Amino acid sequence: MIFRSLEQIMDTARDVDWQHGRSRRLLLAVDGMGYAVADTLVDAGTASPLQYRNHLVSCYCIAGEGEIEFEGKRHPVAAGTFYAMNKHDASVLHAKTDMRIVSIFNPPILGTETHIFSGDSASSY
Repeated sequence: MIFRSLEQIMDTARDVDWQHGRSRRLLLAVDGMGYAVADTLVDAGTASPLQYRNHLVSCYCIAGEGEIEFEGKRHPVAAGTFYAMNKHDASVLHAKTDMRIVSIFNPPILGTETHIFSGDSASSY
């Protein structure tokens, strides 16, 4: 059984600054479960162009408010909203307020990944 608290992860190598917030990696590839789980904080006022070329990603918002932009349409995201990037989709996450999102990655991330926001292309890993 794997048992971890968020408090145990904070300020460790599993607590990653992804430039628009923090990603606290609760479960990683090394844990051997076949998927990864992150508790993700998104800073208010950020627009994050994202594309996961090597992972499918499911996201469940548990706090805050924003929008996910996909194929030119914006969809509201608030506590209780779930969305999944099931085809390595490119999207932009717009955070109106500070947000907290639980993210599930398949295949699992290693834990060292971070986003780089530069130019017109989406940040990916």
